Amino acid sequence: MKTLSNFNFENKKALIRVDFNVPLNEELEVTDATRIIAAKPTIIHILEQGGSCILMSHLGRPKKPGNKFSLKHIVQTISDILGVQVKFSADCCDETAQEMASNLQPGEILLLENLRYHKEEMAGDKDFAEKLAALGDIYVNDAFGTAHRAHASTAIIAQFFPDNKCFGLLLAKEIESVNKVLRDGESPITAILGGAKVSSKITIIENILDKIDNLIIGGGMIFTFIKAQGGKIGNSLVEDDKLKLALQILAEAKKKNVQVLIPTDVIIADGFAEDASTQICPTDQIPDEWAGLDIGPETQAAVKQMVLASKTILWNGPLGVFEMEPFAGGTIALGEAVVQATKEGCFSLVGGGDSVAAVKMFGFADKVSYVSTGGGAMLEMLEGKTLPGVAAILN
Repeated sequence: MKTLSNFNFENKKALIRVDFNVPLNEELEVTDATRIIAAKPTIIHILEQGGSCILMSHLGRPKKPGNKFSLKHIVQTISDILGVQVKFSADCCDETAQEMASNLQPGEILLLENLRYHKEEMAGDKDFAEKLAALGDIYVNDAFGTAHRAHASTAIIAQFFPDNKCFGLLLAKEIESVNKVLRDGESPITAILGGAKVSSKITIIENILDKIDNLIIGGGMIFTFIKAQGGKIGNSLVEDDKLKLALQILAEAKKKNVQVLIPTDVIIADGFAEDASTQICPTDQIPDEWAGLDIGPETQAAVKQMVLASKTILWNGPLGVFEMEPFAGGTIALGEAVVQATKEGCFSLVGGGDSVAAVKMFGFADKVSYVSTGGGAMLEMLEGKTLPGVAAILN
């Protein structure tokens, strides 16, 4: 796997695909700079070697060029984080961009305008990729968040750098972390899969059953498993067309000696609201008009026991509706257990939008081994798919 350490960047222009698709408020100010901070080590490494950096990114899904999705709004935030005043090109590949790139001196940084202002980016257009490629000497992909897309700047561009392409420090770390679970994980390996639907996790479950020892199922998808086994789930979320599939998953797990933990008690509510009436109830005996919104204390204890006995943990998805205080307890208890296990030497990887949001919300993010920056990309890696942005560097 070619990384930054395979190259000397002195007097070289590094063309870096970053993922600066960051959230902005109504004043168009950055509200969460996590992705910019994550790319900093790669950029600083290149500058310290005497190179310069040309940064490419998208922002949002613009239908056409316009102020709202312009990367000019994040220039100052990037400059503050990197400690270097970043130059900005109002297009990513016109004559001005070419001239600014050509005049870039060692130690300088140029940010190109939103790649998605050109429809050729998402179309994976080869001519567009070639125009971008002409701006730099070495291509560095450090954008895990878009590595699952076969776009011009993530997959097609690499062919114009047959010998001069590599992974940035962030993308290399992401690949390494997923492989640490899927290939090199120390047993017992525990996967915690939460979230609303079995259908969104089925490919992951199928791919990881051979590699794990324990599977903890949480979130709304538990009720599909409970109903499939004949339980009463009241008004809880369920995928009726996935009942047979749920039974197949359990049979397959049993065949592979994977211990599956399905919650035995839940906190139920008579409405989907913070102020709804609640009670604790066995998972398979939920009254009509009530719905399960979090795991109960008995399940919390079982989850903690399984997590603390693990050497490798993959956590994808919350165990309840953690955004509402009365139903956050299960996710918080899980987070505390994962933090404790990590402290005791376990490798813990957290990924997937909602679980990342949860670990940030409850202050666990810097207490686990690794928090992935790419939701969709990580899920596709866990599903066993080869990501186009990764394959383009390896080929």
